[in-house]
Amino acid sequence: MKFGWMALISAAVATSGLVAGTAQAAGNAVVGGSSGLVFDNNAVCSLTAIGYDNAGRLVGLTAGHCASTGALFGAEQFLDAAVIGTVAYSDDGKGVDFAVLQFDPAKVTPVRSIGPATIAGLGAAPAPGEPVCTSGRSSGFDCGVVWGSLQGSTINQSCSKPGDSGGPVTVGDRLVGMNQGRLTGLGGVGFNIPCLSGANPIHSPAFFAPIDQILQAVDATGGVGSGFQPI
Repeated sequence: MKFGWMALISAAVATSGLVAGTAQAAGNAVVGGSSGLVFDNNAVCSLTAIGYDNAGRLVGLTAGHCASTGALFGAEQFLDAAVIGTVAYSDDGKGVDFAVLQFDPAKVTPVRSIGPATIAGLGAAPAPGEPVCTSGRSSGFDCGVVWGSLQGSTINQSCSKPGDSGGPVTVGDRLVGMNQGRLTGLGGVGFNIPCLSGANPIHSPAFFAPIDQILQAVDATGGVGSGFQPI
């Protein structure tokens, strides 16, 4: 799903996703893990988490294939806030598949909870057979069992649709990974069953990168985002 970038400048949208109890100033975007982000390439992805780096900058994470370094972005549910940040670094999906986002703190209210998804800290990578939950701007909140690993990614039976890329993967209120998509082929054999609803578990598995791998890659850049901790 795509949106015209000019909509970020001129349009306002309903704020039905506003976190209860959070006051919203005019033009102020309430942003947390699983919030929808609209980039100036018209891509729409989900935020993994928001927090601070070791220099005290307000930063966040999403998938690298969403946008390139230098791209501008807005919050899908708060388009009246216009541009709320810049992609400080992206590997364009050619590495671990991550991007570091630097937010304008004057335009953003960072929160731990968006809907049922709460991120209160970091957690260890789950083992096969353990359940995880994912949250994204397209599929909402869904949980599924971890199947195992494939080429460095962790495979799990949760719902993932276009736009969910970058969304958080959690165990309880601990962030354990970043959703990066769903499997569409195995060993050259077509395997593409879209997820129509989280209530129906019969669909292609999703895959995510463990958060410790993402944060190691962020720290290796030595720039914006290094030392990231969620709020």
